[in-house]
Amino acid sequence: MTDPLLRVEDLHVEIAGRGGTVRALDGVDLALAPGEALGVVGESGCGKTMTALSVLGLLPPGGRVTGGRILFDGTDLAAAPERRLRGIRGNTVGMVFQDPLTSLNPTLTLGAQVAEPLLLHRKVSRAEARAKAEEMLRLVGLPRPAERLGHYPHQLSGGMRQRVAIAMALICEPRLLIADEPTTALDVTTQHQILELLDELRTRLGMALILVTHDLGVIARRVDRVAVMYAGRIAERAPVRPLFAAPRHRYTQALFAALPDAAEAGRPLATVPGLPPVLTSRPTGCRFAPRCGFATDLCRAAEPELADGPDGTAPTDTAHAVACFHPADPADGDPAAALLPPPPAGEAREPGAAAAPAGTVAGPGEPLLRLAGLSKTYPLHASPFARRGPGARGGEISAVAGVSLTVRRGETFGVVGESGCGKSTLGRMVVGLEPPTGGSVHFAGRDLATLTKRELRAHRRQVQLMFQDSSAAMDPRMRVGAVLREPLVIQGIGDRAEQRRRIAGLLDDVGLPRGAVDRYPHEFSGGQRQRLGLARALALSPALVVADEPVSALDVSVQAQILNLMRALQREKGIGYLFISHDLAVVRHLADSVGVMYLGKLVETGPAAQVFARPLHPYTRGLLDSAGAPDPDAPRPGSPLGGETPSAAAPPSGCRFRTRCPRAAGLCATTEPPPAEPETPGHRVACHFPLTSAAGGGLSSG
Repeated sequence: MTDPLLRVEDLHVEIAGRGGTVRALDGVDLALAPGEALGVVGESGCGKTMTALSVLGLLPPGGRVTGGRILFDGTDLAAAPERRLRGIRGNTVGMVFQDPLTSLNPTLTLGAQVAEPLLLHRKVSRAEARAKAEEMLRLVGLPRPAERLGHYPHQLSGGMRQRVAIAMALICEPRLLIADEPTTALDVTTQHQILELLDELRTRLGMALILVTHDLGVIARRVDRVAVMYAGRIAERAPVRPLFAAPRHRYTQALFAALPDAAEAGRPLATVPGLPPVLTSRPTGCRFAPRCGFATDLCRAAEPELADGPDGTAPTDTAHAVACFHPADPADGDPAAALLPPPPAGEAREPGAAAAPAGTVAGPGEPLLRLAGLSKTYPLHASPFARRGPGARGGEISAVAGVSLTVRRGETFGVVGESGCGKSTLGRMVVGLEPPTGGSVHFAGRDLATLTKRELRAHRRQVQLMFQDSSAAMDPRMRVGAVLREPLVIQGIGDRAEQRRRIAGLLDDVGLPRGAVDRYPHEFSGGQRQRLGLARALALSPALVVADEPVSALDVSVQAQILNLMRALQREKGIGYLFISHDLAVVRHLADSVGVMYLGKLVETGPAAQVFARPLHPYTRGLLDSAGAPDPDAPRPGSPLGGETPSAAAPPSGCRFRTRCPRAAGLCATTEPPPAEPETPGHRVACHFPLTSAAGGGLSSG
């Protein structure tokens, strides 16, 4: 490594709160050379974001650096006065925050916000700053940048807002960019575009990059070195290829094994038993020892230091260093397939990690949900104050257009597609939160449009929704017991004693202690809140659960726990899932059947194994090509889905995908393609020129 641009030495950070002082970081060491990309990974709460925020002095209230140094270009930022830090933030060091909607000011135009760092740090006129802002928006790939300067954040999609946040961070051409989960909850094509943009700008500007993420697939293809964090410390640090080829820390191995790509079809995902330690006091011994199947008395008594050899020598910046007394041997075989040994006798296994119990539902049964030509349009008014009446309409937004599908009892039907394709709207219509404007919803053989109010209320007990943001879906003023009891009270199920018994059973089912009833939602981790969301969805013993992006913001180990839990409960209770997600690896692992949506249309459906192995629609092929594999040596995904998604207020004629399709012809512009089964019964595609086996599944002509 050349002389580092950034060096973090023995960094200690504490956060004081009413519940005590948390030792968020405890001796973190990192180094970053000019132009280098460093990935920081680990479970939620391991210290990734806190490390990034410490560099810029943006610690939360009560947070302070209690030891160590943060050397940036020779300046110790940990000891620098606030005035000096203000001259660095947004100038020589830029930061992209995880949620661009909360980091952008809703009352200011995009042009004002992107130009602001330039006006603060450089001697330029407002006209020059505005011109530079337009140039940056064009550079980050935002369509019609001159027009967007006058727009507000709420007028953009999530991917576009993230591009604006990147433009703000880069307008002063910083030497270091810190990106904190820049692609969380984005679909695969938007994620690909954002990451390609960061790579291009890093090369063009020669800047260094710290990429904080829990997505190991992103890390594999986008960084030079990786730091794996656990409980406020570095557990392992290495160049990206040696780390993925032979991870040495048991925690790193467990993270790799929890990836959906690592699991065999039909098998539970590997999970890390237990929970990370509470850092209000310094743990004794190795922090991972209570969750490690290889721990010995030495691990419980002493804390291992980061070293790059068996003799415990101090590591260099580029060495493969590990903080473990019993690291894995690279000769053990494929590390990504390595599982933790079974827990000691008498110790409970993580809920959902075991195979399904005997006597469970064998597989999908009779049809449970059938959608026939389901559509949803929203009126588009010229102004929120426009009169609703003749002449007041400005058109319609076609959110869902003629969707037909069937979900069987005990089946998982996955729905995938880019953001804005209509997935969530479809789910809301299934549970009755949105009335359809066309088509029909049949549940258990009955058309919901023919049900009386009393029958419709009974139907709602059979279909429940699992929200993407479980914390926002629960009243923060209600204890968990009241949250879970509420649907039972509304539906008039049982007396208080019976309701308490059912709530206790629900908590057992989702692997939470019964004492959780006395706590509030904010007192739980993200994975625990998602378990509560699942418990709430199961409270009325539904036959179908619509799961809307239930694991999109979870790290891989917690994600594995939730997916295993959902599968185990499905096999035990015969629940059907309509599983909405943009994570193709998760859908590939969990779903029996899959439907691919584009701009409100269902363009391909079929058995999940067939659709993923041999996609017939060019859009499906493009999604798969954008995703890539968590392997540094795998070919980097291309850019198969070029162009901008058309507006749902003015969808293209004929095939809606034709404006982005490399195979489009004149027929595609005049005639909408009907669903057909060109190769295998049950594998349907709506395309005039589907991909064929002869074409090898590529985007060439069939």
